[in-house]
Amino acid sequence: MEKSFKIGSIISTHGIRGEVKVYPTTDDVKRFKKLKSVYLCSKKDSISIEIESVKFFKQLVILKFKGIDNINEVEKYIRYDLVVDRDQAVRLNKDEYYAADLIDLKVSSDDDKYKGVLTDVLQTGANDVYEITLEDGRVVLLPAIKECILEVNVEEGFMKFHVMEGLID
Repeated sequence: MEKSFKIGSIISTHGIRGEVKVYPTTDDVKRFKKLKSVYLCSKKDSISIEIESVKFFKQLVILKFKGIDNINEVEKYIRYDLVVDRDQAVRLNKDEYYAADLIDLKVSSDDDKYKGVLTDVLQTGANDVYEITLEDGRVVLLPAIKECILEVNVEEGFMKFHVMEGLID
């Protein structure tokens, strides 16, 4: 299971007082209002930083970090990812999972005819769709609905699904 989650990426500065524009990569953009701190992460660097203020503009989040008060101090963080620890992640309801925890689950059909690995979670609006790469290389898209997904066990690393008519072949 993932220990931390990416919730956004800094795409540019905003004004001259040290604010940044963040492209959110989380389902719940309002979660930024509850955050006290985040990790700013690049390929080479990771720092913990406190959040001073949060605003929303169109599809973006505008953040101001404590102790950073001008554009020159914040420019170096452009293209950094915002990451939170699992304990700061949005709480899930029963039968909900973090997409990051589902990737790479071993998958099998209820008749054990089809086996593979969950390779992506697609968000379509009505329900998520799981992309499964079967052992023979074919890719199957499974709707994340109770009639299709029978069991998910993130701790043990597997998922079992029912082959609905017309879904495969």
